[in-house]
Amino acid sequence: MLLAPALFAPLALGATAGNDAGAQQRAAAEPPARLVAHYQVPAVELTREDGVVVKFPAEVNDGRPVVLAFIYTSCTSICPLTSQTLEGVQRRLGAERDRVHLVSVSIDPDEDTPARLRAYAQTYHAGPEWRHYTGTRTASESVQRAFGVYRGEKMSHPAAIFIRAARGGPWIRMDGFPTADQVFAELPLAHAAR
Repeated sequence: MLLAPALFAPLALGATAGNDAGAQQRAAAEPPARLVAHYQVPAVELTREDGVVVKFPAEVNDGRPVVLAFIYTSCTSICPLTSQTLEGVQRRLGAERDRVHLVSVSIDPDEDTPARLRAYAQTYHAGPEWRHYTGTRTASESVQRAFGVYRGEKMSHPAAIFIRAARGGPWIRMDGFPTADQVFAELPLAHAAR
């Protein structure tokens, strides 16, 4: 259940965010909207970048905190910024990185094969704790709808990162472009380090 409407900070049209430092700075200047909500992870099967078909609820309920984002590999605006944020979270976690499950779900399963997701993951130096998922169009749409980000067309998807500290707990939805430090600060590991 989504408790408030989704907000997001759009990028300037035509900018290739992954290669445009100006677009990254503009996106980082927008403070992310933060919302606490409860989402029901749908009982669907997805395919990881390693080709293994998994039950998605079991993947995100493995006992670790979760950071979840929606991407597609041919995106040149929102997704590179989101993936750079997750890469930064992974780097910020350092030796503790296996204690958090980073999750990227493709919203373009027709194009995003496991092989494409593997190549995409390598671009962002994804370690084994950061998994990328694809599946059928129905399964992908089901996950998008469950998290309130389905827009019917990949080009209009919102920028959002979801963080859940513990299984069964609420999710923190950060709309816009939070920094890696802002996402990390929502994790239980950040509180333990204080």
